[in-house]
Amino acid sequence: MSDLVARTGRHQQLYEDGYRLVAGCIPYRYRECHGTGSGNHEKIVEVLMISSPSGPGLLFPKGGWENDETVEEAAKREAVEEAGVRGELMDLLGYYYFKNKTQRDEFSPEGSCKAAIFALLVKEELDSWPEQNERVRIWLPVSEAGEKCRHAWMKDALLNGFSDWHGKKVTAEDA
Repeated sequence: MSDLVARTGRHQQLYEDGYRLVAGCIPYRYRECHGTGSGNHEKIVEVLMISSPSGPGLLFPKGGWENDETVEEAAKREAVEEAGVRGELMDLLGYYYFKNKTQRDEFSPEGSCKAAIFALLVKEELDSWPEQNERVRIWLPVSEAGEKCRHAWMKDALLNGFSDWHGKKVTAEDA
């Protein structure tokens, strides 16, 4: 069992203009891919997805941003709590809007959420983490991850936000 403990409750939850503020990330890594016959080695990017305790499909770690932390701290905390990973928080990929039917409250009666999603370069996978008994984590190539995304807004964050950002990042490194 993990010594880390997941935060619970909403008493420190941040809201803005009727939206519950959420922070999350797309954890990623590079994996060596051995070429066929030519001896070439290339690195492919994989993203880490997690199962949801409430239904089918895969997710990226995300959760409420609280009033005692920065949005970056909230994104890193969610990565540890839900996916059991730590790493280097890279750039903000964008803000994504969605409705969460199960997370309605007096400050967001329609369950409207605004999620700040970052890229997180994974440096460490923990052997135990707060939600390990509720979630399974799986590394996937971006194309396969897009097919398995449970929510359209997460698929957009992956295929547009992350892929566009990563493509620019790789091009800049090659220059």
